[in-house]
Amino acid sequence: MKTILYARVSTADQNLSHQRTHAEQAGFKIDEVIADHGVSGVSTKLSERTEGKRLFDMLRKGDTLVVRWVDRLGRNYEDVTETIRHFMKKGVVIRTVINNMTFDGATDDPIQKAVRDALISFMAATAQANAEATKAAQRAGIDANMGNDEKYRGKKPSYDRATFTAVIDMLATGQGASAIAKATALTRQTVLRIRDDQAGAEAALAKWGM
Repeated sequence: MKTILYARVSTADQNLSHQRTHAEQAGFKIDEVIADHGVSGVSTKLSERTEGKRLFDMLRKGDTLVVRWVDRLGRNYEDVTETIRHFMKKGVVIRTVINNMTFDGATDDPIQKAVRDALISFMAATAQANAEATKAAQRAGIDANMGNDEKYRGKKPSYDRATFTAVIDMLATGQGASAIAKATALTRQTVLRIRDDQAGAEAALAKWGM
């Protein structure tokens, strides 16, 4: 039985190594890392990605698939829910680094199944909603750039995409705001703003084309 970390690195600013580091800090013992680079989670299904499609052949009953969050599998509701259910039927356990969620098909209890499936649906819907919000913010950022309307975009973020991702991952492993601020060279107040409004922080990056 193996534990495989799947990572989707969609932009040049995102870092693959820290995804494994934070998974290991969260207690996962990773046997292998499978990663796709520069791939959209909105328009490209996991089964259509160069590395992602390998998971469908290599994962066996008893294996564990680890992802940072369900949005690494995809940012489309139908795709994410179908993918998770496919792996559960094969006897694969899916676990997330953020929130330490576990999905498997071991239970026969109808109530537990209903709760599990509802949670999968909610997380998949959230992944798509966040993707759509980010896309809208990016569109607004492009329009603002064209009109040179910096007042519309607001204050430029003091963090870049890589730092934002690092903060989210460290928060997921239970690290405090002060420790994260020291590690990322951000102020504690900035870390707290990201923690309390992740969607807003990501939207701010998108508005500035970051």
